[in-house]
Amino acid sequence: MQKPNYLELYTADVEAMKAFYSAVFGMEFTDYGPDYAGSSGGAVEIGIHREDAVRPPLPGFQTDNLETARESVIDAGGEILQEIYGFPGGRRFHFRDPGGNEMLYYIYEE
Repeated sequence: MQKPNYLELYTADVEAMKAFYSAVFGMEFTDYGPDYAGSSGGAVEIGIHREDAVRPPLPGFQTDNLETARESVIDAGGEILQEIYGFPGGRRFHFRDPGGNEMLYYIYEE
């Protein structure tokens, strides 16, 4: 069984979010440009993405085969919202479950 192991959060102030999660949970972050920072280690990694409009957190599931995961989502009645695309260190895609919740699958490829 897969469990979410990534959570993307949205904020207008990335630095304030990094400071909060560092102080409360002891997380350390790596900056990937001015609009994104990612934590490492721990059971759940957090990505902090700069965005003016606050929206619900985006849970992520790591996989060993992104193409197979994509087909599983489609076969189960999910909707692909963003096709597979690269990010520093890997690739991912966004999908919506039948209840309307947005999530993502990702794979690290280094």
